[in-house]
Amino acid sequence: MANSAISNTAAFQIFAFLILVCTEHSIAGEIRYSIPEEMEEGAFVGNVAQDLGLEIQQLFDRNFMLTSDDGVDYINIELQRGILSIAKKIDREQICGQETACTISFKIILENPLAVYRGEVEILDVNDNTPTFSEGTIALQIAESMAPGVGFPLESAQDQDVGINAVAAYTISSSAYFRLKTQTSDDGVIAVELLLEKSLDRELKSSLRLVLTAIDGGIPQRSGTTQILITVMDINDNPPVFDHKIYRSSLRENAPLGSLVVTVKANDLDDGPNADLTYSFSKLTSPTLREMFSCDPYSGEIRTNRKLDFEKSTSYSLHLQAVDHGSPAITGHSQILVKIIDVNDNAPEIKVTSTTCKIMETVLPGTLITLVNVIDRDSGENGQINCEVSGSIPFKLQTSSSNHYELITSEELDRESVPEYEVVLVAWDFGSPSLSTNKTIQIVITDVNDNAPLFSEPSYNMYLTENNAPGTSIFAITATDPDMDQNSYVSYSLVWNNIQDTRISSFLSINALNGTIYALRSFDYEKLKTFQIHVQARDAGVPPLSSSAAVNVIILDQNDNAPVIVSPSAQSGSASAESLPQSADQGYFVTKIIATDADSGQNARLFYQVHHSTDPTLFNIEQNSGEIRTARRIFESDTSMQTLVILVTDNGQPRLSSTVTIHISFQENVTERITERNNLVSNSEYDSNLHLYLIVVFGCTSLLFLVTIILLIGIKCKQEGTVTQDHNSSSCCYRLGGSNDVLDRRYGTEETLRYPGTGRIVRVGETPHYSVCLSPESAKSDFLFLKPCGRPTSQP
Repeated sequence: MANSAISNTAAFQIFAFLILVCTEHSIAGEIRYSIPEEMEEGAFVGNVAQDLGLEIQQLFDRNFMLTSDDGVDYINIELQRGILSIAKKIDREQICGQETACTISFKIILENPLAVYRGEVEILDVNDNTPTFSEGTIALQIAESMAPGVGFPLESAQDQDVGINAVAAYTISSSAYFRLKTQTSDDGVIAVELLLEKSLDRELKSSLRLVLTAIDGGIPQRSGTTQILITVMDINDNPPVFDHKIYRSSLRENAPLGSLVVTVKANDLDDGPNADLTYSFSKLTSPTLREMFSCDPYSGEIRTNRKLDFEKSTSYSLHLQAVDHGSPAITGHSQILVKIIDVNDNAPEIKVTSTTCKIMETVLPGTLITLVNVIDRDSGENGQINCEVSGSIPFKLQTSSSNHYELITSEELDRESVPEYEVVLVAWDFGSPSLSTNKTIQIVITDVNDNAPLFSEPSYNMYLTENNAPGTSIFAITATDPDMDQNSYVSYSLVWNNIQDTRISSFLSINALNGTIYALRSFDYEKLKTFQIHVQARDAGVPPLSSSAAVNVIILDQNDNAPVIVSPSAQSGSASAESLPQSADQGYFVTKIIATDADSGQNARLFYQVHHSTDPTLFNIEQNSGEIRTARRIFESDTSMQTLVILVTDNGQPRLSSTVTIHISFQENVTERITERNNLVSNSEYDSNLHLYLIVVFGCTSLLFLVTIILLIGIKCKQEGTVTQDHNSSSCCYRLGGSNDVLDRRYGTEETLRYPGTGRIVRVGETPHYSVCLSPESAKSDFLFLKPCGRPTSQP
């Protein structure tokens, strides 16, 4: 009925308590929430978006991620509302056992920029466990001679809850002989004793039955009961007494199994069987500790049964009893406190936010890559740690707080040099001997379009034989880009310019994907011998980068022109006619075949030969010069009309040829012509003199033409009345500048000569210019004089 009343009165208090504990606060960048255990799945924990000062959309944009350090997902996030809620029901006793503080740690990771928030959810104990006794009945045997004031330790109740929800008090049913005495030990356990207040009389009452109740301090309160069955025994009135009420011992956590903890000793003043003692753990010692330690019932040696671990528990409390063999048996009690000494048996543990990271090659030094947390479960110097990056790489660790580091870049990165890194983190403690561990983080460098396509050569020479077939590939040019993916995709194009006033697109095209150049027309060496184009290579990056290379297209000659016979020329397809005196002797010069070939080189080298002749023995032709001469004297018996067919061939492949037909007639009484021709044949200096005469005639003709031009200019000047005053007399000056309009270019003039295809520019200094100056009386003069043009002088 008491429990029911407490439950009815505490309903409102429970509601108020839940409201109180479901509050949150943020301290030094750490979000902390407090919730009671046993909350239903989906229950509200906290508003993460509001506590971090973020909008709901930012949770999606920055790839909100919730992680738990212990790997168990007790909480989750509803991104649509930014609410932290219960993922599954939490049992505090299952997670933390009897620990006073119980928390679940988590991390909130945001990207763009990278930010990490640490958080904790404190699990508050709810009074959901009832105190229980391991046995339903506690049996005690008490001698009737036992004097009042003797206490009998009773088994403590176990409650899995902690704090105020643990066992807080004990009560016993009403009795005239006994009362309860409680005492709280250093570890918070309440020890209960049944205290004899009045001497027993077995003859009056041989047994008693009492009810022991354990009550916790929770709201509502819970309680558990057990019965105490007391049997009144006779005599054996001296209990065993230990040498020490409390034994203290210490062990290293790496002590081997069976190590001696302590040896206890108790004495009994009785004699005989009443003084024979047996040692054992009392019921106050938990079953777990009974398995970890053993007690020799006769020697009192306490030894280890299991491996000790400082990280699990730093000390143990054992309750020991010594029972004599009297009737009834009397028990003495003692306590053993065992302290565990830490040894360096735990290597540091490295935890990182992500073991695989991607960063752009253009990030600045100091950019955060990932967060690193190093944990060592040892204590003291054994738990002090250091961590660093192994090797010479452009990354380093920067301490953010105790045992927390930030992995950042220390230098500029270049994906083309090193596309990815394996960053090895090494952590070690300061124990003796020191323990260490390492962890590898894979960092992939993503590409940025920072390299333009590169040609293997700045310029190329492409040789193309004329008369090529239109549409065929004639050359291939390739550029490489060390970037990757679309930043390395190269496309090719021709830089537009003109060739002989025609767009380059009429001559060539280029495959944008592979750089193959195609000829769109058939080239003619005789019309176009060489030209230059520029090919541009552009990548597909953003923004795109490009470079260009020059391609010198050199047209190679092909033997596509037959020789053309210039002399002798045949009109209207008729043969050429030549006459020869009957008295011509051997070696007489008849005529010379002159032919030309539009090709060049070997294709234009000509050879002459007699293809057909009326009399093969009468004439021959010089193979290289084409001169036809008599091979012998002319006899009266020879036919007066001889026909020669001369074949002119070039030296190309295949050879091309032309023919000319010459009719030669023999005549009499042409002595003057014969004499002249004989002189030409006999005088070997005649040809060279003729050339000299021709040069003289050509020079005189050119001079006469120049004088004529000057006269015409003077006449025009007089007609237009253009008069220029100089310091002596009036004169008419026309400047000969080579342009259509007359411009004064005499002062400060500097010309340049450009050599296409070579990139060279030669500057030519100021050169003298001349003008034709005519006086007013020049119309009456027979000569014109050239004088340098002077700057006009103004009259005062």
